[in-house]
Amino acid sequence: MVTYESQSRIFSLVDCNNFYCSCERVFNPALEKKPVAVLSNNDGCIVARSNELKSLGIPMGAPVHQYEKMLEKKNAVILSSNYQLYGDMSHRVMETLKQFSPAMEIYSIDEAFLRLDSFRQKDLEAYAIQMKQTVKQWTGIPVSIGIAPTKTLAKVANHMAKKHTQSGVFDLRRRATQEEVLANFHVGDLWGIGRRLATRLEEMGINTALKLRDVDILWMRKHFTVVGERLVRELRGTSCLDLEEVMPKKNITSSKSFGRLVEDKEEVMEAIANYTARACHKLRLQKSKAQGIYIFLRTNPFRKQDVQYNNGMTFGFPEPSDDTAYIIRMARKCLEQIFSKGYKYHKAGIILLDLVPVTFKQLELFDSMDTPERSRLMQTIDKMNTVMGRDTMRFGSQGISHPWARRCEHRTPRYTTSWEELVKVT
Repeated sequence: MVTYESQSRIFSLVDCNNFYCSCERVFNPALEKKPVAVLSNNDGCIVARSNELKSLGIPMGAPVHQYEKMLEKKNAVILSSNYQLYGDMSHRVMETLKQFSPAMEIYSIDEAFLRLDSFRQKDLEAYAIQMKQTVKQWTGIPVSIGIAPTKTLAKVANHMAKKHTQSGVFDLRRRATQEEVLANFHVGDLWGIGRRLATRLEEMGINTALKLRDVDILWMRKHFTVVGERLVRELRGTSCLDLEEVMPKKNITSSKSFGRLVEDKEEVMEAIANYTARACHKLRLQKSKAQGIYIFLRTNPFRKQDVQYNNGMTFGFPEPSDDTAYIIRMARKCLEQIFSKGYKYHKAGIILLDLVPVTFKQLELFDSMDTPERSRLMQTIDKMNTVMGRDTMRFGSQGISHPWARRCEHRTPRYTTSWEELVKVT
């Protein structure tokens, strides 16, 4: 007989429904009930699908050109990714959720875990419905909410909320409900179970979440280490995973494939200058400085007809820096070393290395490069671009026309982050 420990924690998982498509529908209600596909960088693959598009049987990650005829026949709407819009809408959703619990973990751009145990005296299902309605009213984004005593069960509850309820909320705290749901929940759909592990479990006769929950703990640890044991305990209602704090990144990468093959060195440098500006902005947002950079570029390995080349270079700074102008200059020095004529370049990028807190100080024989004046200049640039829109104020090396930039022929306006692209009411 399996025994269970008391529920000391209560989690809710809030997941935005078809997030990218929902963001687009907020500003274009005409997209409601239409099949909508959002494409990846360079408009290559489908990375987000509305429910209407999913019903057509088009898989996630499918190359859009393979389904062009079907999409046209079904009057599907095809859109380029609008990451600035999605990022801003995500921020609005997360800020709204903070009104309902001070203990929150932003798990991804469209998901967040909240601790609700301090509200256990409330009707939590009604509280979650209120949360869902508020997010919809304040942001326009529909969400589904799962409630459970562990994060793993909250994931299961959220799956049920999306698929099997009209309210969009599912409470999985009751033992009887857990028994029924887990008995019909495929083991491969569990959080943290990959395809290979699911296949291995099925070969052992464990094909449902209930069967996995009821295996012997010592057997699970022997065959699947402490990670497997933790999963079983979570399925039994014992919370092993608490909310995680978002730790500052140790490295920051900024890189994209070009919209076309590039042979000109100055075009590559212009791209790297733009990637560097993006990375440095993120660096300052998390109040860090970089101790070095890695610059890289490469041709397209899938174009067998082209001569292949890839190279990279690391450069260490004499002292940590978050100064965009300085880091762009160092990036140019690296590019001068690794760029080679005669190749068709497909991708380039920068990695800011060995990040330290902005308060970090090291002894210097000579005056520091990062003076208070330079810091204030960077802050002014960041504030201007936040208020007026990205790249309103930029460095000359970033260029203007960007012929190398990725394709986004179907991008909608950046309604919330660009003054030039605000919604116009006539």
